[in-house]
Amino acid sequence: MSVTPGSPTRRRVAVVGTGAIVSGSHLPALRAHRDRVELVAAVDVDQERLDAFRELAGEQVAGYTSVDAMLDAVCPDLVLIGTPPSLHRDQTVAALKAGAWVLCEKPLTLSLAEYDEIAAAEEASGAYASVVFQHRYGSGAVHARELITSGELGAPLVAHCQTTWHRDAAYYAVPWRGKWATEGGGPTMGHGIHQYDLLLHLLGEWEEIRAMAARLVHDTESEDVSTALVRFTSGALATVVNSVLSPDEVSRIRVDCSDATVELTHLYGHTNDSWVYTPAPHVAADRATAWRTPAGDVPSSHTAQLGALLDAYDTGARPPGSGQDARATLEFAAALYKAAFTGRSVRAGEIGPGDPFYEAMHGEYPDWAPKERA
Repeated sequence: MSVTPGSPTRRRVAVVGTGAIVSGSHLPALRAHRDRVELVAAVDVDQERLDAFRELAGEQVAGYTSVDAMLDAVCPDLVLIGTPPSLHRDQTVAALKAGAWVLCEKPLTLSLAEYDEIAAAEEASGAYASVVFQHRYGSGAVHARELITSGELGAPLVAHCQTTWHRDAAYYAVPWRGKWATEGGGPTMGHGIHQYDLLLHLLGEWEEIRAMAARLVHDTESEDVSTALVRFTSGALATVVNSVLSPDEVSRIRVDCSDATVELTHLYGHTNDSWVYTPAPHVAADRATAWRTPAGDVPSSHTAQLGALLDAYDTGARPPGSGQDARATLEFAAALYKAAFTGRSVRAGEIGPGDPFYEAMHGEYPDWAPKERA
């Protein structure tokens, strides 16, 4: 029987997909919270990979090749999903209908229309679905957000968000990559989304976006680079770059406020040392000293996000990274694509039912829509 929120009993967890992200990130997170969770089942269509994962897990983990069969047999409290993006919507909805909470790898869905299907499933079931945006949860990010949103660093003025990574032809040889129907987009959806999710987490609501996108190297349906100019509701202006063409790989966010610059530089995860604060000339030294990152150093990770979700489960509250909070990041992606493909600015909130970019990130736009239909 499913454990109700507020119960001290360990949550019974199932994983769907047993590839690298589940083995390398979700499994360590579960082990770090072993006093709060019990891994009871794993699902994978590849029996050999499933068997290897069950051996790696080192517990009495039941194996299934069907999500529905697992849900019927196990009735887990929480389902962790690490499958290719095109499977996320259906697997998440199935878990929600079974009464399980969900933590799913990004992107949670391939479109805003699909996301709203998940919202309806949440409403019907009373369970919640969160998307993995682990960079929000490190102590450095928590500290930076507190300083920015409290006004301690002064008004945010200028920001830069950079995901400049490198992926070769072998990466795109995986059949589901680079295709709208199976990945949902290029680096805007699959790579840079972590960084601009954190930017939105730091700066809040955006108002307007202008953008460009291109296929410069890879033979894919979707883009391999995109750039954007963003105006936030606060008045701050930002640039966003998402690339898989960059030999010198880096992930970076910089926010220039009236009293300080805060900068994060890392690649796939950050610690307190990844954050640097530079005070403006008029700021007193003792005030700037108080900005330094906290003594407790919690790296950004699946472990940190899982802990936040379990805290929400214990109280029956909506977990972070779900609902409108997570939808805002997906809306940003849709708006970036619409702005890039149409060549005009897009306002927050304008993409809804009836807009082709609500149904798919390519918006059926000439030169970008898939040329073949299944």
